[in-house]
Amino acid sequence: MPDRSVIIFDGVCTLCNGAVNFIIKRDVHDRFVFAPLQSAAGQALLRQYGIEQLGSETFVLIKNKRCLLRTDAALTITKDLSGYWFLFQIFRIVPRALRDVFYRWLANNRYRLFGKQVQCRVPPPGLQHKFLN
Repeated sequence: MPDRSVIIFDGVCTLCNGAVNFIIKRDVHDRFVFAPLQSAAGQALLRQYGIEQLGSETFVLIKNKRCLLRTDAALTITKDLSGYWFLFQIFRIVPRALRDVFYRWLANNRYRLFGKQVQCRVPPPGLQHKFLN
């Protein structure tokens, strides 16, 4: 999968699953595959990139053999989505440390604000190819 990027997400987080659905809907060129943080594939990738102790860093993008976290990951993803999402690149003028303050707050409060699922999402029929086993 050299031409596809991997997004590692919190599989029980309602907000994170919503983000996955959002990305899938706008990934018309099939550039992304997904791995829940709790899966064997997700854990293996985290070990491979030396980021096993994620804490609230629940959103990881692996693209071109580079690992991006937090808002860097989110903004990089927007470049590859259909529509005008690439316009979010304007937020790169805001220093990463400042952008990530909001990200960390949201990540630390995501279960309280959006809820938590009992188990990781199961890919629906027709979308299994978008998820790593």
